[in-house]
Amino acid sequence: MAIEEPQYEVLLKEQNFEIRVYQPMLIAEVLVEGDMSEASSKGFRLLADYIFGKNEDPFKKRNQKINMTAPVIIEENFSQSISMTAPVVVQQESSHGTTWKLFFVMPKEYDLESIPKPKNSLINLVQLPKQYLAVSSFSGWVSHEKFEAKTAELMTWVGLKSYRSLGQAQLSRYNPPWTLPFLRRNEVWVKLDVEHAGLMK
Repeated sequence: MAIEEPQYEVLLKEQNFEIRVYQPMLIAEVLVEGDMSEASSKGFRLLADYIFGKNEDPFKKRNQKINMTAPVIIEENFSQSISMTAPVVVQQESSHGTTWKLFFVMPKEYDLESIPKPKNSLINLVQLPKQYLAVSSFSGWVSHEKFEAKTAELMTWVGLKSYRSLGQAQLSRYNPPWTLPFLRRNEVWVKLDVEHAGLMK
Protein backbone atom coordinates (compact mmCIF):
# COMPACT_ATOMS: atom_id res chain seq x y z
CA MET A 1 0.00 0.00 0.00
CA ALA A 2 1.50 3.33 -1.07
CA ILE A 3 2.39 5.81 1.66
CA GLU A 4 1.48 9.43 1.00
CA GLU A 5 4.33 11.91 0.53
CA PRO A 6 4.17 15.72 0.37
CA GLN A 7 3.69 17.15 -3.12
CA TYR A 8 6.60 18.81 -4.87
CA GLU A 9 7.91 19.80 -8.29
CA VAL A 10 11.54 19.33 -9.40
CA LEU A 11 12.96 22.55 -10.82
CA LEU A 12 16.54 21.33 -11.35
CA LYS A 13 18.30 17.95 -11.13
CA GLU A 14 22.04 17.22 -11.24
CA GLN A 15 23.24 13.75 -10.22
CA ASN A 16 21.87 13.17 -6.69
CA PHE A 17 21.05 16.87 -6.13
CA GLU A 18 17.70 18.56 -6.82
CA ILE A 19 15.95 21.88 -6.37
CA ARG A 20 12.31 21.27 -5.41
CA VAL A 21 9.32 23.42 -4.65
CA TYR A 22 6.99 21.96 -1.99
CA GLN A 23 3.39 22.99 -1.57
CA PRO A 24 2.18 24.07 1.91
CA MET A 25 2.08 21.19 4.37
CA LEU A 26 0.67 20.57 7.83
CA ILE A 27 3.06 18.95 10.31
CA ALA A 28 2.93 17.49 13.81
CA GLU A 29 6.16 18.29 15.66
CA VAL A 30 7.74 17.51 19.02
CA LEU A 31 10.89 18.64 20.86
CA VAL A 32 13.08 15.88 22.29
CA GLU A 33 16.47 15.68 24.00
CA GLY A 34 19.45 13.38 23.48
CA ASP A 35 21.78 12.64 20.60
CA MET A 36 20.30 12.33 17.10
CA SER A 37 19.58 8.61 17.44
CA GLU A 38 17.97 8.91 20.90
CA ALA A 39 15.95 11.96 19.85
CA SER A 40 14.72 10.20 16.71
CA SER A 41 13.49 7.19 18.70
CA LYS A 42 11.81 9.22 21.45
CA GLY A 43 10.24 11.68 19.04
CA PHE A 44 8.99 8.94 16.73
CA ARG A 45 7.27 7.13 19.61
CA LEU A 46 5.52 10.30 20.78
CA LEU A 47 4.28 11.19 17.29
CA ALA A 48 3.30 7.58 16.53
CA ASP A 49 1.15 7.56 19.69
CA TYR A 50 -0.54 10.71 18.40
CA ILE A 51 -1.37 9.42 14.91
CA PHE A 52 -2.41 5.98 16.18
CA GLY A 53 -5.09 7.39 18.47
CA LYS A 54 -3.81 9.55 21.31
CA ASN A 55 -5.86 12.43 19.94
CA GLU A 56 -9.39 13.79 19.69
CA ASP A 57 -11.29 14.52 16.50
CA PRO A 58 -12.51 18.17 16.74
CA PHE A 59 -15.96 17.26 15.36
CA LYS A 60 -16.65 13.69 16.49
CA LYS A 61 -15.00 14.23 19.90
CA ARG A 62 -13.32 10.83 19.86
CA ASN A 63 -9.90 9.46 19.03
CA GLN A 64 -9.09 8.77 15.40
CA LYS A 65 -6.26 7.01 13.57
CA ILE A 66 -4.29 9.21 11.17
CA ASN A 67 -2.52 7.55 8.25
CA MET A 68 1.27 7.41 8.39
CA THR A 69 3.08 9.43 5.73
CA ALA A 70 6.69 9.78 4.66
CA PRO A 71 9.23 11.15 5.31
CA VAL A 72 10.01 11.51 8.99
CA ILE A 73 12.16 14.64 9.37
CA ILE A 74 14.90 15.77 11.76
CA GLU A 75 16.30 19.26 11.89
CA GLU A 76 19.32 20.50 13.83
CA ASN A 77 19.40 24.16 14.91
CA PHE A 78 22.33 25.57 16.85
CA SER A 79 21.35 28.70 18.73
CA GLN A 80 23.72 30.95 20.59
CA SER A 81 22.41 32.61 23.73
CA ILE A 82 18.65 32.38 23.00
CA SER A 83 16.84 29.09 23.29
CA MET A 84 15.25 28.15 20.11
CA THR A 85 12.27 27.49 18.13
CA ALA A 86 11.08 23.39 12.28
CA PRO A 87 10.46 17.61 6.07
CA VAL A 88 9.92 11.85 9.86
CA VAL A 89 12.28 15.78 10.93
CA VAL A 90 14.59 16.55 13.91
CA GLN A 91 15.98 19.99 14.70
CA GLN A 92 18.56 20.78 17.36
CA GLU A 93 17.39 23.79 19.30
CA SER A 94 19.36 24.47 22.47
CA SER A 95 22.66 26.21 23.02
CA HIS A 96 24.03 22.93 24.41
CA GLY A 97 23.11 20.93 21.32
CA THR A 98 20.82 18.50 23.18
CA THR A 99 17.32 19.44 21.99
CA TRP A 100 15.93 18.37 18.62
CA LYS A 101 12.71 18.84 16.70
CA LEU A 102 11.15 15.88 14.94
CA PHE A 103 8.03 16.02 12.79
CA PHE A 104 5.62 14.01 10.69
CA VAL A 105 3.89 15.52 7.66
CA MET A 106 0.12 15.12 8.00
CA PRO A 107 -2.06 13.68 5.19
CA LYS A 108 -3.19 16.40 2.78
CA GLU A 109 -6.87 15.75 3.59
CA TYR A 110 -6.40 17.67 6.86
CA ASP A 111 -6.00 21.32 7.73
CA LEU A 112 -5.59 22.99 11.14
CA GLU A 113 -9.36 23.01 11.61
CA SER A 114 -10.04 19.34 10.84
CA ILE A 115 -6.90 17.56 12.12
CA PRO A 116 -7.44 15.57 15.34
CA LYS A 117 -5.93 17.45 18.27
CA PRO A 118 -3.10 15.79 20.23
CA LYS A 119 -3.78 14.83 23.84
CA ASN A 120 -0.06 15.14 24.59
CA SER A 121 0.77 18.82 25.16
CA LEU A 122 4.34 18.23 23.89
CA ILE A 123 3.04 17.85 20.33
CA ASN A 124 2.34 20.94 18.23
CA LEU A 125 0.48 21.23 14.92
CA VAL A 126 2.04 23.73 12.50
CA GLN A 127 1.10 24.87 8.99
CA LEU A 128 4.23 25.32 6.86
CA PRO A 129 4.13 27.64 3.83
CA LYS A 130 5.28 26.82 0.29
CA GLN A 131 9.01 26.03 0.41
CA TYR A 132 11.91 25.87 -2.03
CA LEU A 133 14.43 23.21 -1.02
CA ALA A 134 17.81 21.98 -2.17
CA VAL A 135 17.85 18.19 -1.74
CA SER A 136 20.54 15.50 -1.67
CA SER A 137 19.43 11.84 -1.91
CA PHE A 138 21.36 8.82 -0.63
CA SER A 139 20.89 5.30 0.74
CA GLY A 140 22.15 3.35 3.75
CA TRP A 141 22.09 3.89 7.51
CA VAL A 142 22.43 7.47 8.74
CA SER A 143 24.62 8.43 11.67
CA HIS A 144 25.05 12.01 12.86
CA GLU A 145 28.46 12.03 11.16
CA LYS A 146 26.99 10.87 7.83
CA PHE A 147 24.24 13.47 8.09
CA GLU A 148 26.86 16.19 8.60
CA ALA A 149 28.96 14.90 5.67
CA LYS A 150 25.97 14.80 3.30
CA THR A 151 24.93 18.27 4.49
CA ALA A 152 28.40 19.60 3.68
CA GLU A 153 28.22 18.10 0.16
CA LEU A 154 24.80 19.67 -0.42
CA MET A 155 25.89 23.07 0.90
CA THR A 156 28.92 23.00 -1.42
CA TRP A 157 26.60 22.34 -4.40
CA VAL A 158 24.21 25.09 -3.25
CA GLY A 159 27.15 27.50 -3.10
CA LEU A 160 28.36 26.54 -6.58
CA LYS A 161 24.86 27.31 -7.89
CA SER A 162 25.00 30.73 -6.16
CA TYR A 163 21.91 29.97 -4.09
CA ARG A 164 21.51 31.20 -0.51
CA SER A 165 20.39 28.78 2.19
CA LEU A 166 18.06 29.57 5.10
CA GLY A 167 18.17 27.90 8.51
CA GLN A 168 19.57 24.48 9.29
CA ALA A 169 19.65 21.29 7.24
CA GLN A 170 16.92 18.69 7.71
CA LEU A 171 17.32 14.91 7.55
CA SER A 172 14.35 13.15 5.94
CA ARG A 173 13.96 9.37 6.22
CA TYR A 174 11.38 7.41 4.24
CA ASN A 175 11.66 3.78 5.35
CA PRO A 176 10.70 1.68 8.39
CA PRO A 177 13.58 0.52 10.64
CA TRP A 178 13.69 -3.03 9.22
CA THR A 179 14.47 -1.86 5.65
CA LEU A 180 17.80 -3.19 4.32
CA PRO A 181 20.50 -0.47 4.13
CA PHE A 182 20.86 -0.49 0.33
CA LEU A 183 17.09 -0.06 -0.05
CA ARG A 184 16.82 2.83 2.38
CA ARG A 185 15.91 6.25 1.01
CA ASN A 186 17.31 9.27 2.83
CA GLU A 187 17.47 12.94 1.92
CA VAL A 188 19.05 16.10 3.28
CA TRP A 189 16.85 19.18 2.78
CA VAL A 190 18.03 22.79 2.92
CA LYS A 191 15.63 25.72 2.57
CA LEU A 192 16.52 28.31 -0.07
CA ASP A 193 16.11 32.07 -0.19
CA VAL A 194 13.95 32.05 -3.30
CA GLU A 195 13.98 35.80 -3.90
CA HIS A 196 17.78 35.83 -3.96
CA ALA A 197 17.91 32.72 -6.17
CA GLY A 198 15.27 33.88 -8.64
CA LEU A 199 13.35 30.62 -8.23
CA MET A 200 9.86 32.02 -7.58
CA LYS A 201 7.10 30.26 -9.53
